[in-house]
Amino acid sequence: MKVAIVGAGPAGLMAAEVLAEGGAEVDVFDTMPSVGRKFLLAGRGGLNLTHAEPYAQFAARYTPAAAVRPWLDAFGPDALRDWVHGLDIPTFVGSSGKVFPHEMKAAPLLRAWLQRLRALGVRFHMRHRWQGVLQRSGPRWRLAFDRAEHEADAVLLALGGASWSRLGSDGAWQAPLRAHGVQVAPLQPSNCGFDVAGWSAPLRERHAGAPLKGIRLRFGASFDRLGEAVLTATGLEGNLVYAASALLREAVLRDGHADITLDLQPQRDEAALASALRSGRGGKSIMNHLREQAGLHGAKAMLLREGLDAAQWQALTQDAAATAARIKALPVRLVAMRAIDEAISSAGGVAFDALTDGLMLKALPQVYCAGEMVDWDAPTGGYLLTACLASGRHAALSCLRDTRAGTALA
Repeated sequence: MKVAIVGAGPAGLMAAEVLAEGGAEVDVFDTMPSVGRKFLLAGRGGLNLTHAEPYAQFAARYTPAAAVRPWLDAFGPDALRDWVHGLDIPTFVGSSGKVFPHEMKAAPLLRAWLQRLRALGVRFHMRHRWQGVLQRSGPRWRLAFDRAEHEADAVLLALGGASWSRLGSDGAWQAPLRAHGVQVAPLQPSNCGFDVAGWSAPLRERHAGAPLKGIRLRFGASFDRLGEAVLTATGLEGNLVYAASALLREAVLRDGHADITLDLQPQRDEAALASALRSGRGGKSIMNHLREQAGLHGAKAMLLREGLDAAQWQALTQDAAATAARIKALPVRLVAMRAIDEAISSAGGVAFDALTDGLMLKALPQVYCAGEMVDWDAPTGGYLLTACLASGRHAALSCLRDTRAGTALA
């Protein structure tokens, strides 16, 4: 059996490994000059492989959880770590529960993985951009690339979403699949930053890029979490914002905005802050008073004034209780997601209704999808990579089973 895999990211590479082990003849095509470009970039600051939290909690991080769960049940965090160890890459669990390779880098893992794949006979065709052509040629599928044509008994598409398009995932596959009658949900930014209506010039000019450490972000009754964010020239980004991004995106798309609150001093309660702020200010400036009595300075102190005119700011700072209340629940209105190309990942993609349980396209027999191009979503923290790998494995096993090859692996 000949299988063509289009996309040389984690999902495509995992599918190639499973298919080759099952006896298939595997060719992998990708538009980039080398494999795993986004994978390598994601690992530049420390490759977060997966997460070590209890499995039930881990599996609940995904949307839709019920659709993704079968992939994870077969290849979850523990199985992923065992697989990495099989490449002679040791791992460790960080203080936050995130799992990393000991060297923290993606390149050693990718090198070992490619060595395994080549030993299995997997062939790689780089700088081959799929032209969207997917036609029957007798019993086989014919694919057209900008540099060649190829025929295969089965095709597995692992083309990614639409974030970081310069690394190959530009979402160009949407139109060809829709032309074949495949239902595709519009791609949206996920794990992304958000814009406000506009920061004041002083805040933007002095503090764009400043970290907001040790804050709490609340969004309605559905999100309440401690963490860190980054103040940008246009709004907010960072891990705490990414964790809430799916909820915030839904609100922005539905209502045109998402109203959050930031607790700038979550380690101190409101009454204690109010009491401290009542202490004699004397001739000190309000900024010095906030620093000494409330521990606010820099970007946090300037955020407190954001959206208030001079009279409102003066009235606030003369009322210790009101100042404390604002410190504990600073309102921020988010009005737009950042561009999808800036996002860490994207939501949307091939609808589950268009796929069999084995991730085969119902409209195109023996054509499978895996990875971020399928309509699921997850936060950062190892969840994205785990599901990409697990979906590639799941689709490959389904392909082997459907073609009656390698049933022992199914």
